[in-house]
Amino acid sequence: MDVGREPEQQQPGDLDLFAVVGIGASAGGLEAFTQLLSHLPNHTGMAFVLVQHLDPSHRSLLAELLSRTTQLPVVEVHDGMTLEADRVYVIPPNTQMTLARGALQLAPREKVQGRYMPIDAFFRSLAQERGSRAIGVVLSGSDGDGALGLEAIKAAGGITFAQCEASAQFSDMPHRAAATGVDFILPPQAIAEELVKISAHPYVIPARSNMPADEEALPSVFALLQAATGADFTYYKRTTLLRRLRRRMVLHKLERLVDYVRHLQDNPGEVQTLYEEILISVTSFFRDPDVFAALQEKVFAGICQGKAAGSPIRVWVPGCATGEEVYSIAITLLEWLGPQAHETPIQIFGTDISEAAVEKARLGIYKEEAVANVSPGRLRQFFVQVAAGYQIGKSVRELCVFARQNLSSDPPFSNMDLISCRNVLIYLEPTLQKRVLPIFHYSLKPTGFLVLGSSESTGEFTDLFAVVDKKHKIYTRTAAPSRLSFDFVTGDYRLARARRGGLTGEATWAGLNIQQQADRIVLNRYAPAGVLTNDRLEILQFRGETGAYLRPAPGEPSFNLLKMARPGLLPELHTAIYQAKSQEGAVEKAGLRVEGNDGPRHIRIVVIAFKVPPADERYFLVLFETMDPVMPAAPEARHRHDSDQRIDPEPEISRLRQELTIVRQELVHTQAYLQSIIEEQEATNQSLTTANEEILSSNEELQSTNEELQTAKEEIQSANEELRTTNEELQSRNLEARQVNNDLLNLLSNVNIPILMLTNDLRIRRFTPAAQRLFNLIATDVGRSLSDIRLNFHAPDLEESLLEVIDTLSPKEREVQDLEGYWYLLRIRPYRTVDHQIDGVVLALVDIDALKNSAQLLEAARIYAESIVETVRGPLLVLDSDLRVRTANRAFYQTFQTVPAQTEGQRLFELAGGQWDIPRLRLMLENLLLHNAQLLDYEVEHDFENVGRRVMLLNAQEILAPEQDRLILLALEDITEQKRTQQSQQMALQKEYELNELKSRLIAMTSHEFRTPLSTIILSTQLLSSDSPHQSAQKRLKQQQRIERAIEQMTDLLDGILSIGQAEIDQVQIRRVPLDLESFCRQLVEEMQAAPGGAHRPAFESAGQCRGANLDAVMLRQILSNLLTNALKYSAPDSTVRLQLACRDGQAVFTVVDEGIGIAVEDQERLFEPFYRGRNVANIPGSGLGLAIVRRLVELLKGRLAFESRPQQGTTFTVALPLEEPADD
Repeated sequence: MDVGREPEQQQPGDLDLFAVVGIGASAGGLEAFTQLLSHLPNHTGMAFVLVQHLDPSHRSLLAELLSRTTQLPVVEVHDGMTLEADRVYVIPPNTQMTLARGALQLAPREKVQGRYMPIDAFFRSLAQERGSRAIGVVLSGSDGDGALGLEAIKAAGGITFAQCEASAQFSDMPHRAAATGVDFILPPQAIAEELVKISAHPYVIPARSNMPADEEALPSVFALLQAATGADFTYYKRTTLLRRLRRRMVLHKLERLVDYVRHLQDNPGEVQTLYEEILISVTSFFRDPDVFAALQEKVFAGICQGKAAGSPIRVWVPGCATGEEVYSIAITLLEWLGPQAHETPIQIFGTDISEAAVEKARLGIYKEEAVANVSPGRLRQFFVQVAAGYQIGKSVRELCVFARQNLSSDPPFSNMDLISCRNVLIYLEPTLQKRVLPIFHYSLKPTGFLVLGSSESTGEFTDLFAVVDKKHKIYTRTAAPSRLSFDFVTGDYRLARARRGGLTGEATWAGLNIQQQADRIVLNRYAPAGVLTNDRLEILQFRGETGAYLRPAPGEPSFNLLKMARPGLLPELHTAIYQAKSQEGAVEKAGLRVEGNDGPRHIRIVVIAFKVPPADERYFLVLFETMDPVMPAAPEARHRHDSDQRIDPEPEISRLRQELTIVRQELVHTQAYLQSIIEEQEATNQSLTTANEEILSSNEELQSTNEELQTAKEEIQSANEELRTTNEELQSRNLEARQVNNDLLNLLSNVNIPILMLTNDLRIRRFTPAAQRLFNLIATDVGRSLSDIRLNFHAPDLEESLLEVIDTLSPKEREVQDLEGYWYLLRIRPYRTVDHQIDGVVLALVDIDALKNSAQLLEAARIYAESIVETVRGPLLVLDSDLRVRTANRAFYQTFQTVPAQTEGQRLFELAGGQWDIPRLRLMLENLLLHNAQLLDYEVEHDFENVGRRVMLLNAQEILAPEQDRLILLALEDITEQKRTQQSQQMALQKEYELNELKSRLIAMTSHEFRTPLSTIILSTQLLSSDSPHQSAQKRLKQQQRIERAIEQMTDLLDGILSIGQAEIDQVQIRRVPLDLESFCRQLVEEMQAAPGGAHRPAFESAGQCRGANLDAVMLRQILSNLLTNALKYSAPDSTVRLQLACRDGQAVFTVVDEGIGIAVEDQERLFEPFYRGRNVANIPGSGLGLAIVRRLVELLKGRLAFESRPQQGTTFTVALPLEEPADD
């Protein structure tokens, strides 16, 4: 018995645990949850855990909503929360929930490949934690989550539900769950009612969990299973078997095993269901990845070491379930072999007692959830996506052979390199384990390996297997002799199935054969009782009532005739059989005295030996018939007779003589019996001696032959599958070839192109009807040499061209003309087979006569157009639809100083290093083709290679060529000089406008600024002219000084106006002279210090020497004087004004720093406008021209002017002037 399964893990305190109902849902789950919970009573003794697909980024209100629909307490789970009965637990968002040690464990939601499956994760942990007290329910949802988890619950002995699709808003999840074989498919309300019924069953209630064992009924269950399936579960693990039985009892509402046995007897379908459930499989791809890594590291290398080339790697996976383990080993082995996988024969055998599992393994189709643990790389390489999920690739499936096998009774495989039997032995009792492990030892090669499950070991067979990897349970075969007893029998599961299927047929047959039934009644009534035996005296049929002659022998049951003979019958029966066998006829023995239940009786036996041709086997028909013996006179009668008469000795003597005769007959019979025994014994001894010698001589041969036959059987099975696959492929290819041939014949018959196919020696192979005229062919020319045919077109060196194509494999094309003057394009290509072999040449003629005539017309038109284009003085380009230059005129090449080799065939945007790659131009040209638009007067200003900066005016128009190509005619006009003239005129107009504007502003500002000093002069003059006697000399002097200051103010204002005016009209002459800047600045500061009326003195600071300066001394003095004057004017009397000089990077840097009133932020933007003054200057006199003059002079000297200022903290002006005259000065 073999079942490849996941190990069941039942908790030690399982009998005391209450049931936990896991309920999973996705889309539409709220309605289903509500319907289910609203029909649950307050007390069921079970806990309910709800797993819903929730938005990970939002808070869940599910617990709050459900609490309104049920009286059960509803709570949202927190990490480590202990489960309690009669409560509802709801998963929080963005978490993964599992059950461990009676508490709900939360973990952050993992990022997984593919879809997130929280329901499967919880169901698996529920199955592991609660085992048979796990209940899984899948409700509405739109994916496949929960299906694999239900399989795990069912494998652990739990109960599974799925919502019926009609009641679900989204039926995908219930549909996939139902496909796994759930126990109930109901609407939510009915699920609640069924849960209530289950909660009252002793199997579920902890206080009543110790159900009556009823193990005395187990043999009846075993007998029913064996009769129906041929599988003996006697030595199956008792706890697991009882758990499966009790689960079925819960589903059928039965509490006693004897009641379930009666249910099995009344419902044969339940027997098959129980059988499949006992063999329920839960497995996965690459289960325990460390084991597969250990196989690659420690096992595969040992298998391949010393293996002869071409010798296959043989692997056996007993208990393979649905094949995941087999395919996982195959993929791991292929990955380990790498490129050598195609050169190494691989044979992997997967066996299981479940026929349904074997069928699924052969298909190799698995749901998407089943391959979730397979890496994306393996999924792409070894799997193919199909409608039902994923299928193992054909290259892997061809390595694996699956078969139904009972590990305990069917013959094993042999010469195996590896046996992987993981999680099978844990389901077997020690008696069966002791039988299976020697089988593995026998099946392995001397260097073979054995892999067991994590909970399994070799037990007492440490002499048969040595440990290779204790952690991963990997063993190697030792050299100890195998302890295998060859008492395998052919599995009778096919016979059992035939018996099940044949019951109806037998009943029908019996009802139809009335005459045969009548004959049987007559025989039973009047024919003597007897038995039919084979040559070994094993009873094959009882005929009539034989209980008076035969009875069951004590001890082991047996149908041997001699063992069943009643006392007194055995010697004569044995003698009669021996004589019938010797005489090949009938032997009769009469007067036999047999002890029966109702006393002794005398019988007659007849033994008839016969054979049934054409078979040579001997059969015996033994008939029994009771005789009426002559009874002696009763003692009482003799006594009365003796008392009345005188004693007569004759009757007594006669009676004694009769008894003596009987004794002598018995003695003769005994002697004959003994003689037959002696003869038979001697013959038997002689036969045994001979047989012993033959057995001894052939034992080794038989053992070797048996192994070879087993290997040959496996190879034949594998070859048979391969041949079947190959046959299907060949049939498919034949159909494809037939279809291709039909297509080719129709193509050649209907194509209107002359095509001729030749062999390597230039013999005609096939041709199209259109080729008959040009090649001058008829149907009977097939097979003739081409040189024998007179062609209807001119091709003098045709044969040389054909041979050249065959030799070089390079196609050739040439234009030919037929005898009537029509032009054709002759194409010659090699004839390639599907194996890429060259097996001739193919000729095709394409009619190009119209194209030839059109080409001549086009050539004439082209010459005409080119002559026109060449006469145009402006540059012209003709572009194709890919914006490649088709042609250009002479003016283009002269203008841009290029040649045709660098232009024609090139994309417009790649010419001259990409100088025409202008995004706007590219877009407009592409739109021109798309929308049939025009490009009119588009200006392009660019630095063109060889010609410098030019302004080009572009016009473009689509033109339709005679060959239907879409072309663009692009005309270019150089308007550089026109643009320069326009720009000069615009600049002059702008300058004139600015001067007029300046003039207006000067007049306005001058009139305003001159009015104050003039008023002062007029007033002071009037006071002086009054010649008042009261005026003193001091007052007259004061008035004169006021007039002088007013005149100086007007003079400064006039100088500033003149300076700014000259600067604006570029009339200032720059006269650069060598200057010692440090002496220059120091002298300027000293002059400032010596000026009368100053309350504070400027200071000069120099950072090193500045030599080699060529600057305009007048302009520099004016710049620095204005900046220093402003700094002194707007600074407090006790503050410091500094002039700093530094030379760096070829520049003289002058910095004027003051601690004055500063410049307001809102005034800084207009600070350098003429006549503009800040708002915080109050009554400080000034014209507003100083900074405007400074900026203009700095610009004329190609310098840089900058400033920083903070109100009430001071201002810093920085002027940077080049020490040498710039190149473009």
